[in-house]
Amino acid sequence: MKTLRVALPAAILAVGFLVCSSASYGTPAYAKKEAKIVGDGPKACPYCHTMPANKKNLNDTGKCYQTNGHKDLDKCAPSK
Repeated sequence: MKTLRVALPAAILAVGFLVCSSASYGTPAYAKKEAKIVGDGPKACPYCHTMPANKKNLNDTGKCYQTNGHKDLDKCAPSK
């Protein structure tokens, strides 16, 4: 019974962390690849994401890049 008092809340807490944590979709591989293509250095998260940066919070550039299958960020560059 004493073990259950500790194990049950620990399990609930662990499941809560797993459910509430977000995955990272903007990977270092994308950043490395696009730094070569864009030519003016690596882009920070807000280049494609609105804050907080996650898969659901893409700006117009990020949505374009996602639609193009993450192939060419130059086609999605924001207008200056």
